[in-house]
Amino acid sequence: MDDIRQCVKDKKRVVVKIGTTTITHKDTGELDLLKMEKLVRVLTNIRNQGREVVLVSSGAIAVGRQALGLGYRPKIRSVKQACAAIGQSRLMMVYQKIFSEYNQMTAQVLMTKYTIENEDSRNNAHATFMELLNMGVIPIVNENDTVATDELDFGDNDTLSALVLQLIEGDLLILLSDIDGLYTDDPHNNPDAGFINYVDRLDDTLFGMAKGPSTISGTGGMESKLSAARICSDAGADMIIANGKDIYILEDIMSGKNVGTYFNLDGR
Repeated sequence: MDDIRQCVKDKKRVVVKIGTTTITHKDTGELDLLKMEKLVRVLTNIRNQGREVVLVSSGAIAVGRQALGLGYRPKIRSVKQACAAIGQSRLMMVYQKIFSEYNQMTAQVLMTKYTIENEDSRNNAHATFMELLNMGVIPIVNENDTVATDELDFGDNDTLSALVLQLIEGDLLILLSDIDGLYTDDPHNNPDAGFINYVDRLDDTLFGMAKGPSTISGTGGMESKLSAARICSDAGADMIIANGKDIYILEDIMSGKNVGTYFNLDGR
């Protein structure tokens, strides 16, 4: 198993997805600035190793909700979009401030499904990403919740991050979540759930194990992560699900250590 993980060391274009629950405090919903600083430091260091990095970050709606003092997760689309409009700029301000401390340039990229589905938009987005990566910039991506409609929703950033990887022809997608990886059942509810270290095939059994969202802040459950793995496989890339509780797990992943669930679906 460790030998299989060694190929991760050779991945040159990496997409990292960070969930809302990973960058916010559980009790208050406020941004966890220490974790964000660690995330920025590790991503910048990965970039300094000569790799290309794209960050897909959730959190805009949660940040906007906190700024407005809403004590609940909004369901009405207009309220969610208002929260996103307020929160996205605040979230980017924090990211840019911390990245600048490490002399790392960043760029904001907001996308909807139209960006992927329309050929002209997709080609333009691809060209923009390529230029940013060539310039050594770390793009920070999120769904453009402010203008997205039901028909143009990605639904969750697991799907968005996989489509971004496909768009930029990436090598590896890392999904940082509040869970160690793929289990035979939801470990939050079943202490006897077994951990799955390595996946080389997606089948109905795996999707049957997947559960819906288990956290109040996040939107993507394990089923969405398996769907992301399928997109990665179609793109000829690998995927790893790991627990973002300790941000430094990214360093372990990139050094080939046996952490998280590794999806190597074509034996690459």
